Parts: sequence; C-alpha cells; structure tokens
Amino acid sequence: MSILETLKARGSLLVFAGLGLSVLGYEWRQAKNDTLVASALAKPKPAGAANILAEGRLVAYPDAAVTVASERSGKLLRVLVQERAHVEAGDVLAELDVSEQRAALREAQARVKEAESDVVYRKKEHQRSQQLLAQNVVARVEFDRSEHDADGATRRRTSLLATVSRLEAELAKATITAPISGTVTSRFADTGAYLAAGAPLVTIADLRRLRIQAEVGEFDAARVALGESVTIRAEGYSASWQGGVEEIPEEVVARQARPLDPSRPVDTRVLLVKIKLNEPLPLKLGQRVEVELRPGARP
Repeated sequence: MSILETLKARGSLLVFAGLGLSVLGYEWRQAKNDTLVASALAKPKPAGAANILAEGRLVAYPDAAVTVASERSGKLLRVLVQERAHVEAGDVLAELDVSEQRAALREAQARVKEAESDVVYRKKEHQRSQQLLAQNVVARVEFDRSEHDADGATRRRTSLLATVSRLEAELAKATITAPISGTVTSRFADTGAYLAAGAPLVTIADLRRLRIQAEVGEFDAARVALGESVTIRAEGYSASWQGGVEEIPEEVVARQARPLDPSRPVDTRVLLVKIKLNEPLPLKLGQRVEVELRPGARP
C-alpha cells in the first residue's frame, strides 16, 4: 500500500470516529434533559399553588345602593344633606324652586271654585227650564240649551280639577326624598345649581350590607363553586378576613379594573364572582382588595 492510500484510510477512520462521538454526545444530552424534566415533574407543588388569586372591590348589594335623581328639572332651592350623612327612608334630601308652579296651582284652584259656582247655577237653570217645559211655558229648544249649559259647566270643572291634580303632582316632584336608609356616599350638586331631569343628586348606600366583587380569570371559571372559602387581603392592612362565594354569574365579561400586578393580562375576560363577608371590613366602599379562593374548601 502506498503512502497516499495509507493517509486516506486513516482519514476515513478519523471521520467515522468523530461521527460516533457526536452521536454519543447527543444521546447523552437527551438523556440528561429527560431526567431533568422527569425530576421537575416529580417535585411536589408548593402549598397553595392550586388556589385562585384574583382582584376585586368592596361593593354594596344591588338593593343596598341607589343614586337619587330628580324627576323634573329646576333650580335647587336647597340641598339638605352632606356626604357621609346618615339618612332614613323618606327623609327630604333637596327641594327645587317651584314658585311659578305654586302660583299656577293657586290660579287653577281659584278657577275650580268659579267653575263649581257656575255648575250650581247652570243646574238650577236646567231644573227651572224642566219645570217650565212641563207647564208648556217655554219651548223645547230653551230646555235643551239649559241642559247643554249645565253639562258644559260640569265638564269645565272636571278639566280644571285635572289641571290642579297635574300641578300638585309637579310640586310633589320638587321635593326629593331618600328611597332607602343609608349613608350619603356622594353628592353631585349644590344649592343654587340647575338640575336637569334625570341628573344625579346623591348616592346613598347601606354600609352594613357590603360584599366583594372579584374578577376571576375566565380560565379559572370552572374551578369556582358556591360556598367555597375565600381569604381577603387589602394593601396597607396586615390582617386578612374571611368570606365565602355566594354568587357566580353565568357569563364572563371584559375586565373592569386594571390589575395591580403588571404581569397579569389586561385584555382577558373575567368572571365577576360575588363573595359574602363573614365579618365587617375596615375598608372604604369601592376599595380594591386581593382575594384567594380555595377550591374545595368550605368555611
């Protein structure tokens, strides 16, 4: 064998040896990766990893909060309540200036009295014509005219009474009262301001009837169940409070509050879970909280 053939043979052996080492290295790395994955899967999950974390707000029950508005427009003559004031159902909150309507009511009532006098007179005339007609003293046409006048006077009185009722109803709307008992949490107008019909005046909430509305991510919706225990925490408070899931809606909606945790997505849909409080919370209405739901746990 020549020197050139010997060198070619040795080169081929080196190439095959290199390929073999590469294959062995790849298989060793794959085996190592599989071992690491298996070890990670075999590690026990930390306690509480299955719990659901969500953010929410302290809200009032639907029938425990109301925004009071005026049924008619007008200038606010006076507003009798301030924020944080306690009111009872039926208490006067504000009054509108209705001086023109009061004058119109007095005028309408005066016209009603005139119409009543006219009705009495026309009825007497009709009765007199009826007697004269029976005696053949007057013609039938005179009797018919007296009957028509008596009916017209009665109709005018009825119309004026309806006007009085309408004006009294308008005046009643000028006094704005509290529909429920509670605390005035917001006031939107002051004395002397012009209030349009339907514009809000105050918000009243019964602060004894509050709960948490939590925004649970849609991917955890299937894990939430009624009656589950919930731990509630708020920033600035070292203590935590307990509650339970009391209402689960049938639909998911767009997220209403921007999450405090920047790692959480803002464009996801959420389930607005309602949480009953087991104890009073030293928080303000609308304050943000973090809740931890424990699937399967009961109070």
